[in-house]
Order: sequence, then structure tokens, then C-alpha cells
Amino acid sequence: MSPKVSKEHQQQRRTKILEAAKQVFIENGYERTTMKHVMDASNVSRGGLYQYFANKEEVFESLLYESLLRVSEETSKLLNQNVDSYWELLLLRMFGESRVPNDRMDPLAPITLEFFITGRNDERRKKYGKERYFYGIKIFSDVIKEGQKNKEFSKKYDSEILARMIVSFIDGLALDYAILSAEEIMIKEQSILFVQFLKFALEVE
Repeated sequence: MSPKVSKEHQQQRRTKILEAAKQVFIENGYERTTMKHVMDASNVSRGGLYQYFANKEEVFESLLYESLLRVSEETSKLLNQNVDSYWELLLLRMFGESRVPNDRMDPLAPITLEFFITGRNDERRKKYGKERYFYGIKIFSDVIKEGQKNKEFSKKYDSEILARMIVSFIDGLALDYAILSAEEIMIKEQSILFVQFLKFALEVE
């Protein structure tokens, strides 16, 4: 009889697998990654890996879902507190802790793009992509809406339209980054200009 494994230990193993899988996907891309790559990188047996994930699609979707869920929960928590600056919170969601445009791009972004493009004819993946898209819009829209409600942002433009523009801008950079370098894309310069547009649209002083 095999020893009973606690839920906490199971969660730790699952997290370890996902952390290893993320690096594997970044190194190999989505299409070239195999479950054996993930198994070797996470140092688990074949049975140990398949206990948590049926295939690499499940592994990658879990990576995307948990990352987006974490950002969503963090945003909701911050919005339920006293917010000193909704503009700073919006920048946090766009650029991370630095809150300033830079040349760095999420290394998983081009792989995420590859995942959805190669699965564009797969109904299940299209459905998941649609859900993820609107989930992302909601994160930005909620911040903008609260900023408008608290009179830090202008109500001249609809919060959801602005949120869609932010998502489209980020996705557009990810598309370019899949084939070009950060220097060729001029990520920082484009981001600075986009921030200036947002300031103008929201009438941020």
C-alpha cells in the first residue's frame, strides 16, 4: 500500500512541475515541447507527471490560467483597499513592479501567441482564448472604472474600450517579439508613447 500524500504536498509537486514547465516552454516553444521535456525538467516520473496533467496542453493552460488568476486576485484585493493612485495601479498591471516602460517583454508572451495561433482551428482552444481575452480586459477595465468613479480619471472614454486597447497593444508587441528583438521593435519607446496616450485619454495630470 502506497503512503498517503497530503494535499499540501500534492500542491507543492504540482507547482514544481509548472515552474519547470514554464522554463521548458520558454526554451523550446510550445510546439516543440513534449511531456518528456517537462518530466525531465521537473524530475518526476511519467506516472507522477500524468497524475496532474493529461497532456502538454493542460500543462500550458494551467500556467496561463494560474498566472492570470493571480493577477486578477491581486488587483481585486488592491481595489478593495484604499488606493492612493489608480494611475499607479494601472501602470503596475501594465509594467510590473517598476511601473515604468522598459525593453523587457514577458518571455512566455511569444509562446502564448504560438499556443493560440497553432490552435486557431481547435474549438476548445478558441473558447479558452476567448475566455482569457475577456478575463484580461476585466482586469484593466476594473482599475480604470474605479479611477473614473473616484474622479482620478476622466469618463470621456469608456473603461472597457480603453482596456481593450491596452490588451491589443500588449498582444501586438508579443506578436512582434515572436520574430524580432526588443531593440528592433523599440518596445520601450512604443510603450512610453502609449502611456502618454493613456494619460491624455484619462486626463491624468
